[in-house]
Amino acid sequence: MIGLPSPLRILVWNEPVDLRKGFDGLSALVRGAGEDVFAGHLFVFLSRRRDRLKVLTWQRGGFVVLYKRLERGCFRLPVGTAPRLTLDGAQLAMLLDGVDLRDVRRLEAWEPRQKPKS
Repeated sequence: MIGLPSPLRILVWNEPVDLRKGFDGLSALVRGAGEDVFAGHLFVFLSRRRDRLKVLTWQRGGFVVLYKRLERGCFRLPVGTAPRLTLDGAQLAMLLDGVDLRDVRRLEAWEPRQKPKS
């Protein structure tokens, strides 16, 4: 699968956010969390019922907001109690598709051995 670039961070707010907030309100939340809103990362916010989701990002001169509402069910995040969770591109795609991320298991990623330094 071709994914999003590795340096791209995807941060999900684990606590509910009032999704009536627009570009300015969401970017204030990002800045309040000590993050750089202009870095081009993806910042994901969920409603209290977790049936609505907004993604905020900065792209070349302006903010972009993606808004999705599930007609049935709710978005299910991986188990975690941190105020913000980090996802990768595949997890974000599954989340947007309505996959329950609490039940997804991954194989351990294989990494080549480091060459001994000469």
